Amino acid sequence: MNTTRTVALVGRPNVGKSRLFNRLAGRRIAIVLDQPGVTRDVNAFEVQDASGPYTLLDTGGIGFSDAKTPRALIDAAEEQVFMAVEMADVIGFVVDAKDGLTVLDETIAARLRKSGKKILLIINKVDDPRKADLQDFSRLGLGAGLSVSAEHGFHEDELRAEIAKALPPYEKPETVADAPARRVRIAFLGRPNVGKSSLCNALLRSDRLIVSEVPGTTRDAIELDLDYRQEDGSILPFRLVDTAGLRRRTRVDSPVEVFSAMRSEEALQKCDVAFVVLDAMEGVTKQEQALLGKALAMAPAVVVLVNKWDHAREAMRTGQLPDYENEKAFREHFEACVREMLFFLPESPILFVSAKTGYFVDNILRVAAKLDARLDEKLPTGAVNRLLEKLFQEREPSMREGKRFKAYYAVQTSNRPFVIRIFCNRVDKLEEGYRKFLERGFIKQFDLQGCTLVFTLIGKPKREKRPRPRKED
Repeated sequence: MNTTRTVALVGRPNVGKSRLFNRLAGRRIAIVLDQPGVTRDVNAFEVQDASGPYTLLDTGGIGFSDAKTPRALIDAAEEQVFMAVEMADVIGFVVDAKDGLTVLDETIAARLRKSGKKILLIINKVDDPRKADLQDFSRLGLGAGLSVSAEHGFHEDELRAEIAKALPPYEKPETVADAPARRVRIAFLGRPNVGKSSLCNALLRSDRLIVSEVPGTTRDAIELDLDYRQEDGSILPFRLVDTAGLRRRTRVDSPVEVFSAMRSEEALQKCDVAFVVLDAMEGVTKQEQALLGKALAMAPAVVVLVNKWDHAREAMRTGQLPDYENEKAFREHFEACVREMLFFLPESPILFVSAKTGYFVDNILRVAAKLDARLDEKLPTGAVNRLLEKLFQEREPSMREGKRFKAYYAVQTSNRPFVIRIFCNRVDKLEEGYRKFLERGFIKQFDLQGCTLVFTLIGKPKREKRPRPRKED
């Protein structure tokens, strides 16, 4: 019996693996474009089948060749494919009915047979079975195969049935205690090549993700589960989300990058804690400022993560930073500069780490767990209103058109993010500077450093001026 069953979809580039993956998953997860080489990392999704759940893996194309893509990156992506093959109980070997049988198909089939795994031949892009000539695929020695159309859903039920038949029997966990706990979702965001995938690998202590010096390696938002054992033996369950490197919209120059950006934004909306990654040698750019603004608009909590700190430590050791007495002094100066440039952050933690050496990477998980727990806190209504009164006494709002902003009552209405509803005189009288003043006061009083705080305003309705009756002459 088995409680973790796995199916890997493999094949040459552009045969429709990602579209088939989305079809079986029942939702659009993998990026789908009619061009080869879009999928690089292994994408995973747990399919809830009648025979029991199984993990479905979408892989990159075997034999991909492109003059613009470095050979090392192609090799790394292909290595991920065969790692997925090793993990799988069943291999869904996808071929293209429109292209017919190719030499590369035969080469891949020969290598898959050596794995000793159960192989299902899936002949995709059969839009009209009456016109399809599928006889040549029998030469692969994998049976007649099942003809499907991932795009139109042709023979989807039959494919699901074949997968269920090929998988080992599923044994349901005996006790409720075996059910997985809610996982804290961590999303890593940043410009290309700041080390997001390397950070995930450092936390997982594996090479699960492709890491390359070539910017733009990760195309999709890749999700990975991690159970972190603390010093007291307790387990913290996490889900790490590695996203594609985000560039400015004006520099997004291909459909793949557009879809990658959409996936990254979707991951941001679903996460519990967003870690925006900076390069220690480059600091904050306008792109990070824009990205952090987006993170604050979408994520319940935000942390700044300064990666590649090993370079800064080496520069300090070799005397390349003579203006600083020690590493601590340089780190404090670096943090002060970051906070000055990212003045709009909700007092977010700033962590200094190195994915390469493992320097303080475990702090990522500890801070994420602390923030996640804080996001569920309920702020007492009495304390909220006492704080609001205190803040108004400390600093009055500015006059606008002869009137000041007045707050009568406030209450927390939701978590993740924290939403504070303020009943006030006029919504349009709250200036941005005073809103930031209130935000800082709430963050300090309730220890909400890093948590997104939203004020929603309910103003008094404007009374319409009734025209005075005219006196009769």
